[in-house]
Amino acid sequence: MAPTVIESVMSEAILPKLDRGVVLVGLMGAGKSSVGRRLAKRLGLPFFDADQEIEKAADCSIEEIFARHGEAAFRNGERRVIARLLDGPPQVLATGGGAFMDSETRAAIEQRGVSIWLRAELQILLERVLRRDNRPLLKQGDPEQILRELMAERDPIYAQADLTVTSGMGPHEDVVEDIVTALRQYLAAGSKDGD
Repeated sequence: MAPTVIESVMSEAILPKLDRGVVLVGLMGAGKSSVGRRLAKRLGLPFFDADQEIEKAADCSIEEIFARHGEAAFRNGERRVIARLLDGPPQVLATGGGAFMDSETRAAIEQRGVSIWLRAELQILLERVLRRDNRPLLKQGDPEQILRELMAERDPIYAQADLTVTSGMGPHEDVVEDIVTALRQYLAAGSKDGD
């Protein structure tokens, strides 16, 4: 579907100032990949899913990496893949839920990207993650309790992102619009600071 005139004008207003990647962070189920694909299309940028790129690099699934090598090995690979992607041209990058917890990855995102925390309520996350059976961390007990604990541990770190946008039950296009609006304001404020 071709962008409308308004979408084209808004994208043109963002792109001249967007000289780095847009990095989506947040818990599993927040919609980083689904929203990220739509956002990339909206901005005319390539889209990368860090988890998919890790699987390509390792030639196996994330679940297999966890099972064979453990979480520490996965995080090392994740750190390298995200750094490589951030060294490339501007893109929209969806990261795994734990990526932003790593201080080196967080620093790389801070230096070479605009981070956006897609924040969602527990029940929304739970409903979304239970649709698929490919979440290694959720196989270690009660998914609701695990998500609740992850939120308590990770939300203060996600809150360090440059921007926060709520991912609710509505269409992903609404979240994309909220991100575009937040990005425009963020980039406009940044250009004023640099004047």
